[in-house]
Amino acid sequence: MKMRLMALGLALALSGCSTVGGWFGAGPAKARPAELVDFKPTVNLAEAWKGETGDAGGYLLRPQVEGEAVLAAGGDRVVRIAVANGNLIWKTDTGVKLSAGAGAGQGLALAGGGKGDMLALDLATGQPRWKVALTSEVTGQLLATAGIVIARTGDGNVHGLAVEDGSKKWLYTRNLPALSLRGSGGMVVADNVLYAGFPGGKLVALNPANGAQLWEATVALPRGATELERVADVMGNPVVDETQVCAVAYQGRVACFDRRNGSLQWARDTSSNSGLAMDERNVYVTDDKDAVTAYDKTSGRAGWRQDKLARRQVTAPLALGAWVVVADGEGVVHVLSADDGSFVARARVDSSVRTAPVDIGPGFAVQTAKGNVVAFKLK
Repeated sequence: MKMRLMALGLALALSGCSTVGGWFGAGPAKARPAELVDFKPTVNLAEAWKGETGDAGGYLLRPQVEGEAVLAAGGDRVVRIAVANGNLIWKTDTGVKLSAGAGAGQGLALAGGGKGDMLALDLATGQPRWKVALTSEVTGQLLATAGIVIARTGDGNVHGLAVEDGSKKWLYTRNLPALSLRGSGGMVVADNVLYAGFPGGKLVALNPANGAQLWEATVALPRGATELERVADVMGNPVVDETQVCAVAYQGRVACFDRRNGSLQWARDTSSNSGLAMDERNVYVTDDKDAVTAYDKTSGRAGWRQDKLARRQVTAPLALGAWVVVADGEGVVHVLSADDGSFVARARVDSSVRTAPVDIGPGFAVQTAKGNVVAFKLK
């Protein structure tokens, strides 16, 4: 059973342990978003196509690119859309209220439900392949690699499932703090290692074949007298390059670690409730004041900070070559210069965007709260 309370203007979704919902759901009036500053666009940003899924219903749903197509989930529907022209390849009504997705890999399209249903569809046709019941609401990124489907649930579990039939291969379990943020606990796989962030400020490296822990590192330490003050959750998906993995925590810091053993490379105090991105030069973080900061990924030195989007509920960034792209809760997409953070282009979509834009090469796409996937070309 799930009930919603309000504490200090944050929605608390209670289901076993509690998750702080941030700006999702009803609540006290929010502070007025910052007015958009005027600027002269220096790059051309144009809508390329639009596809429809279903209403996100307050969940953090993000498209994923697999080959020449975009997969997206919303409502009870999963769709596959051609990157080149936005044509619908297939759509599948699952009959499940979806809370996570879309994911893709190993010939599957993946989605998860609020009651713990984990679904795998045939990537080529959209036909159901299997459906299994997990231990709690399916959350965040869904992955498939080396014969294993990997899913997170809201009770702190990471599930390793067989690609063929969804049967249980392994289960990684952690105890959760009393409160955690919705949107915490992202994952990424690189070079046969699974990196997963957790409530409580921990980043863990796992073997995706069997779920064995390789190392654990501390992104942030919970501090404070109350449970709310002690929320220190790793937010969004970790990011990796050849040598390091980086993550950011709410009421904590952004930190980068050696991928081999989890030793700390550098850290800077900041607080994020959305996440981060990385390119060849920088780690980009959207902080909980809705400012975007570029940190040199080798030294951690702050380069630039774009703070003109205050109170606009800004998403985690997407690093896209010469640009950094974010979107906001007012349905505005912002393109920043990766060199200095200045605004270079802007566009609007039909409703708020709650998750980071996605590189669809060429261009990028966002998923809106009302259930549209909107692709943009940028040059």
